Amino acid sequence: MNDEPSLSAAVSKIFSSEGPLARIPGFEKRPQQEEMARAIAAALEQEKHLILEAGTGVGKSLAYLIPALLASQQKGRKAIISTHTINLQEQLLYKDIPLLEKILGLSCEAVLLKGRQNYLCPVRLERALQHGNDLFSAELLPQLERLRLWSETTKDGTLSDLPEALDPQLWAQVCSERHLCTPKTCGKNPRCFYQAARRRALTAPILILNHPLFFTLLEDASENEKGFLFPNDFVIFDEAHTMEGIASRHLGITFSQYGLRQLLHRLYFPRTHKGLLQQAKATSAITAVAELLPEVDLFFEKIAALCHFQKGRDFRLREKDLGALKKIAKETTLPQRLQRLSVLVANAAETLENEATQSELNDLVSQLEEMEEALVTFLEQREPDSVYWVEKTGKSSSFYNLQVAPVSIDQHLQQLLFRKGNTAILTSATLSTGTPNLTYFRNRIGAAEVEALELGSPFDYQEQMKLHLVRTMPDPREERYEAELEKWISYFTELSEARAFVLFTSYKTMQAVAQKMQSFFDKKGWQLLVQGEALSRTRMLEAFRSGKPSVLFGTESFWTGVDIPGEALSNVIITRLPFATPDQPLIEAKLEQITRSGGNGFGDYSLPEAILKLRQGVGRLIRNKNDRGIVAILDSRMVHKAYGKSFLKALPACQVEVL
Repeated sequence: MNDEPSLSAAVSKIFSSEGPLARIPGFEKRPQQEEMARAIAAALEQEKHLILEAGTGVGKSLAYLIPALLASQQKGRKAIISTHTINLQEQLLYKDIPLLEKILGLSCEAVLLKGRQNYLCPVRLERALQHGNDLFSAELLPQLERLRLWSETTKDGTLSDLPEALDPQLWAQVCSERHLCTPKTCGKNPRCFYQAARRRALTAPILILNHPLFFTLLEDASENEKGFLFPNDFVIFDEAHTMEGIASRHLGITFSQYGLRQLLHRLYFPRTHKGLLQQAKATSAITAVAELLPEVDLFFEKIAALCHFQKGRDFRLREKDLGALKKIAKETTLPQRLQRLSVLVANAAETLENEATQSELNDLVSQLEEMEEALVTFLEQREPDSVYWVEKTGKSSSFYNLQVAPVSIDQHLQQLLFRKGNTAILTSATLSTGTPNLTYFRNRIGAAEVEALELGSPFDYQEQMKLHLVRTMPDPREERYEAELEKWISYFTELSEARAFVLFTSYKTMQAVAQKMQSFFDKKGWQLLVQGEALSRTRMLEAFRSGKPSVLFGTESFWTGVDIPGEALSNVIITRLPFATPDQPLIEAKLEQITRSGGNGFGDYSLPEAILKLRQGVGRLIRNKNDRGIVAILDSRMVHKAYGKSFLKALPACQVEVL
């Protein structure tokens, strides 16, 4: 007879007034946290899926880690924790799990696994050092030597541990790759960082990774009757509001001009006469690369001529463009040249005695074959129910990506994640759009039949937050728009004495306003931090937290995943309601699909998506029970449009002032 208590009973005991959590100095019991932990324990026991929204301040990570640790210890099930941000992964690994091990008296190894190209491969590094003169230009050799010195002291051997930014071409020659860094070639090497992390990941009861890596591993995983990546595992997705976008990119196809050029330059770089083929003395393949590089650029010049990038950096291919695309497909020899180069490189690899270089070339053959398949898929429009578009990339010089993505991913995710007998638990602070049962989010990800639970926040928003709306803001197309932004940003930052995030939806507008307001902030003695200037995102946040009165101007990446509790952040200014650009190819295709099925594109997609994004931005302000501050929304549609009430309904109930 098994005397082990059920997971639910064990969770209840931990949260009881006599339980271990109560003995933590300063621990504040929150009913939402216990309810969340109990619900997850029940889902794990019943082997069912669960989606839950838990507001800021609930303590989500502890709430899901407690039943996850218990299930791992008592039931022998492997827990996979997938997040969107590195910050949360590190919080789980270095703070939350060690805390729970200590207070629960458990020993539960957790491993953080990154994508393999984040790891240095010592075998490839050794080869690069031996053949550096054949592989790299003279200006990269000092970087290679500094990389060697770093490799002797680094603990985890990943990009994030590097003290300096490396040339991408150099890192591409020394990072772990699938066919080169294998258990056979590197498994016994004590300095192989990826294989060491992989071994720990195979045996550790808790695996922490990010959403893109989860989907990549899921694609490669063997079919398990129960489980996703391992037999009898379960997955908990935190920051689940990002999953649809990440899954869409993962399920799509990209053919990158820049990526192909980088791959060809690894084989042979005509300007420097360096590369793997030079090392292999493969004359025919070298000639093929030299001839192929201008062909790549010529092909993309023809693609660019087909596109009209009038409003942005994306151009969607429609029915009327297919004739021109077919003409390009008929005229180009790029697929055949890629295929021929694959054969030549494979032949060159066969003649080599050096196994490392041979494996390197064979890996590039696989990549060339994948690129050729992606190119043909795009040119022949092979993927049904998908949208096809061309994306312009790069700053100083323009490169292009050919993109394919499914219009809807609900059925894909339903088959991948929500299989009977498995357990997937999805949580976030922002899944609700104001409608009951998280209906919108569940439908988008193919989880219409999955149980949903909404938990509130323990914060008193009526006391802690005040919302300001501005009824007089003009339309951005009006000449006075930026001047009005300056006026109201000045007004609200003076109210909070700096200590503000100003969140934009337009990078161009942000730069223009920042330039005009620099003198205002200088006179105040406040630090102005602007995204895209000298500092990285991480450095900007460090400077903001430093204690000096600061105002931070940010776009997309600052709306979410930023946690600054305390007085440093006392004001969040939203310059514009975050509606996605409706003519962005994938969004446009989604709206058309909704309309064809009898729905309303704005009400059924654009508005809910904007509500979720706004909730993310507003959620930067109140991070603990002691936080106080204001939110200002500088968009008159909040007052004048009927849908403004939908936004208000989805935000925390607080004091509202209309100016």
